[in-house]
Amino acid sequence: MSRRTTVTAAALAAVLLLAGAGCSAEEPAPSPVGPPAASGGVPPGPTGGSPFWVDPQSDAARQVRRYESEGRAEDARVLRRIADQPVADWPAGDDPVPEIRRAVAGAAAEKRTAVFVAYNIPHRDCGMYSAGGAHDGQAYRAWVDAFASALGDAKAVVVLEPDAVPHVVDGCTPEQYHGERLQLLSEAIERLKRQPGTRVYLDAGNPAWIDDPGKLVEPLRRAGIARADGFSLNVSNFQTNAAVRDFGATLSGLLDGMHFTIDTSRNGAGPLPGDRAEAWCNPPGRSLGVPPTDRTGDALVDAYLWIKRPGDSDGQCRGGPAAGTWWPEYALGLARRAGS
Repeated sequence: MSRRTTVTAAALAAVLLLAGAGCSAEEPAPSPVGPPAASGGVPPGPTGGSPFWVDPQSDAARQVRRYESEGRAEDARVLRRIADQPVADWPAGDDPVPEIRRAVAGAAAEKRTAVFVAYNIPHRDCGMYSAGGAHDGQAYRAWVDAFASALGDAKAVVVLEPDAVPHVVDGCTPEQYHGERLQLLSEAIERLKRQPGTRVYLDAGNPAWIDDPGKLVEPLRRAGIARADGFSLNVSNFQTNAAVRDFGATLSGLLDGMHFTIDTSRNGAGPLPGDRAEAWCNPPGRSLGVPPTDRTGDALVDAYLWIKRPGDSDGQCRGGPAAGTWWPEYALGLARRAGS
């Protein structure tokens, strides 16, 4: 999927507290423990204290086993920095149910929370690297209904439609689709929130894309953000935690204190220096960021999550395969630069 770094480039409250008292927007409670992590520092063991589920059949996990069978022990060790961490599941295709049920069952068996991305809005990605999505509004409604039903009563986090609202704001999505898109997002939030264990975060881009948080307020409200658990930031991008947190705090203040999540999957080294074209697309020299956790040390940040699956290509740029395709060489680079 594309993640613009400028407008012109476009032309959990912890999840485990679901059954108890959550943090209110008016008086946010502090996260359970400790100071916020800065960047990098991926722990060696699975989950690193995270409540989120680690998929043993992820591309990274399968690549580790492949390296081990080939005698590439050091590469396997390094790649475990990704394979042993929880990353979001992006159910693809017209039928998301089998993949969701697999993940939900795996997470339930370990008493953990599955993290998903719902990414199927019509006219997705303005026809760029991740073009596609549901054929029309009715198809999207049916897809969201199937998605939500498959979640059942399980504990889950859903990041809803990366790019969808920012593409309305920056004009990349044609104006004739704006009203339908915001209505579909609002309906999707309402449907997903019928599931008692599901938390929903509507995507709001990143600070290098939409420079003024105020531009997001009206479309987010029209998209039903008030019924969501918050908004998500930095999905598939590389902006630093500090920059994203400042942006998120400002946007939160405009949205009655709403909480947010930050995608830290690849931001350990920050964004590619300089104002370069497609700085968001498979930039070299990047690193894994803070491991997924709901213990952020920040009253507004519900979780650091790995929403973008580290090692999945951003698109056919800089020698990468199609968007969303596993690219082991890029994954190894991210993991190596994350340190020991």
